[in-house]
Amino acid sequence: MSESVNVMLVDDQTLVREGIKSLLQLAGHIEILGEASDGVEALEALNTLTPDVILMDIRMPRLDGIETLKTLTAQGSAIPVIILTTFDDHELVLSAIRAGARGFLLKDVSLESLVEAIDAVHRGETLIQPAVTERVLKGFTELQTQSKVERDPIQEPLTQREIEIVRLMAGGYSNKEISRAIFKSEGTIKNHVSNILAKLNVRDRTRAVLKALELGLI
Repeated sequence: MSESVNVMLVDDQTLVREGIKSLLQLAGHIEILGEASDGVEALEALNTLTPDVILMDIRMPRLDGIETLKTLTAQGSAIPVIILTTFDDHELVLSAIRAGARGFLLKDVSLESLVEAIDAVHRGETLIQPAVTERVLKGFTELQTQSKVERDPIQEPLTQREIEIVRLMAGGYSNKEISRAIFKSEGTIKNHVSNILAKLNVRDRTRAVLKALELGLI
């Protein structure tokens, strides 16, 4: 049985919150600890509530998802945040990555994917829905053609195998899926991912993909 997870919902649309609540009640092990209609309400609620995971819309009045993330990071919050987005938000998603988001889901996500994402970030992992990744990568390429990207060189270059793994990470593949794709054990993949994070001087898979993109490695 899955470990119980307390979630806070942050979205300015009441119907969206109600829909997500109804879905998550079917999961059994996920409890809705609190709700907020924007970032201001969320930050106020977090003075008294300590959810395991925050599920937050990227576009909200008063204080949007990105500014809320920046505030939480500045406050030293360790609560993982999953951003809810749409196909048209790829530039905002890149900003959210830099602000510290741990997961990204499209608003039409299935219950299975939603629960998987919540459980994954609760375990300390990062999860980006493949459809979001594809859109973000496309958007990032467009941004690169429009303006010069500041590139911070790395001390030790990635091996060809590590670059191959970063490409799969950018496609939204988990360690288990990568191990199957390149016929290596999951433990070996975990070691490669750890080396990639160390070489790129980043703390999670999402930032590794972003850094690799900025450096032109993928």
